[in-house]
Amino acid sequence: MSLTGAVAEIFGAAPLQMTPLVGGCIAEVYRLDFAERPPLVAKVARQGGLAIEGFMLDYLAEHTELPVPATRHVSDTLLLMDFVESSAARSFKAEEDAAERLAALHAVRAEAFGFERDTVIGALPQPNPWTTDWCAFYRDQRLLVMGRIARESGHLPAATHRDLERLCARLEDFIDSPSAPGLVHGDVWSGNVLYGEGRIAAFVDPAVYFADPEVEIAYIELLSTFGPAFHRRYRALRPLRPGYAEGRRDIYNLFPLLVHTRIVGGAYAQMVQDILDRYR
Repeated sequence: MSLTGAVAEIFGAAPLQMTPLVGGCIAEVYRLDFAERPPLVAKVARQGGLAIEGFMLDYLAEHTELPVPATRHVSDTLLLMDFVESSAARSFKAEEDAAERLAALHAVRAEAFGFERDTVIGALPQPNPWTTDWCAFYRDQRLLVMGRIARESGHLPAATHRDLERLCARLEDFIDSPSAPGLVHGDVWSGNVLYGEGRIAAFVDPAVYFADPEVEIAYIELLSTFGPAFHRRYRALRPLRPGYAEGRRDIYNLFPLLVHTRIVGGAYAQMVQDILDRYR
């Protein structure tokens, strides 16, 4: 069935216009405009994989105050969400709002690290078995899993993979455990942040789990998602533990760098090696 046919079957009205939007790793994305209802965003994945994204958006909407698009239909191959009006402008006030929103998200607690089901980051798996020890979770479910995936793709050199395994064997030398697991969005890069006037209109494409919230801050710094206004406000609300800048930031950035290595390779594999060389 065509997209217009599927939407007409769900809502009783077909869209008048479909406009392609910038998509994610696994889906085609369209804005759908109708005669008598607000616009929607449709994500279409012929090979499936969208049900988990819909689940994560619904989880954030139900359990947190983080602004996310409301879902209107969730299946493995079709995700329909409210279209969120946004602008390209990143303002001082919007960055402060982002800091407040994420600080509140990170204050959502759990009894252990992980999540109630496995999630994904882009199209790549994130296993989330509940684990009481943060170091064990980050080692076994993030670094070793993504290191193996990146190595099997051919994008991570064998020598770098061996160095990663050696670091994982002594990971407790470099990271400690937060006072409690905090919920993270998991993929806060600029393409997943929609700005409104002096605020964040929505965060999209989550990769949620309960973690040390510093993994989110390290990722934001790695990709320069936000500027100084964000970091000042976030640290005023949730000061980072001693040792973050001296070591944990690098170690936490190994995971997203491994993700990018799997997808792109090249310079990202070298960035992984550079970090491993610093912590031999």
